[in-house]
Amino acid sequence: MLRREVRRLFNKCRSDKNPHSWELYRGAQRNYRKEVRKASKNAWRTFCSSINDLPRSATLHRALSRDPKIKLEFLVAPSGGCSQSKGETLELLLTTHFPDSGVTKKVVAPVAALLAKRTNWRLATRVVTYRRVEWAIDSFAPYKSPGVDGIFPAMLQKGREVVIPYLVRIFHACLVTGNVPATWQQVRVVFIPKPGRNSYSGPISLTSFLLKTMERLVDRYLRDEALALVPLHPNQHAYQAGKSVETALHQLAVWAEMALDQQETALGVFLDTEGAFNNTCYDTMCDALVRHDSEYTIV
Repeated sequence: MLRREVRRLFNKCRSDKNPHSWELYRGAQRNYRKEVRKASKNAWRTFCSSINDLPRSATLHRALSRDPKIKLEFLVAPSGGCSQSKGETLELLLTTHFPDSGVTKKVVAPVAALLAKRTNWRLATRVVTYRRVEWAIDSFAPYKSPGVDGIFPAMLQKGREVVIPYLVRIFHACLVTGNVPATWQQVRVVFIPKPGRNSYSGPISLTSFLLKTMERLVDRYLRDEALALVPLHPNQHAYQAGKSVETALHQLAVWAEMALDQQETALGVFLDTEGAFNNTCYDTMCDALVRHDSEYTIV
């Protein structure tokens, strides 16, 4: 209403050219801008007060602390020298975060579909169904950053009726043959500067959402089947429904409070393993899956 009033007074000033009308217009304009600022502040306060979980708080913190002026061109190498070009900077980042990386030759995947057993195909039809693929696609935010193929989740969500029947067949073949298409193995790596510091944080690896869809299908099967029969340790708060960082911190606080209430001493030991997931051996992962009675096709 205030905006319409300002517009009405402006049109009136243009038509009658009365100095008093211009004063009324400027007063209405000042009042309108004041109310806009007031509404913006109230909306911002309401938005901030509605945040009650850590993920959204962390997202807001990253957005506020992002400095568009940060633009690193050269980095200091472990030897003490500086990179002399953007190419050397990228090479330094690559060797630092991916020390064992190298150029690999393109390998043609073996045709194992003819050697697959019926039990493998039956298992694949249990893991991958039309409804489960639809659920996995809808679980992604529509415009999450894509991988090298440039496929956004919104593309899969909008074209579900066309693409899902083909994806079901592809996922069946991938599980039965144990083969991941070469294009899905291409990863787009993004290095993000730390806010207020002349350094980079850990890289973010963006893979294809086709691969992520199949990963979620296998993940759901493991949770519903293998881990339902042979569950994880109750003190592990990761990869368990209803548990997270918040529940782990709550359990730690409960132990400390119990010790204080009983006038005892609480001793805490905190171990931070650098690159725990990146440095985990594949054989160890496979052995863990076998111990939880996962089928060989899933492993």
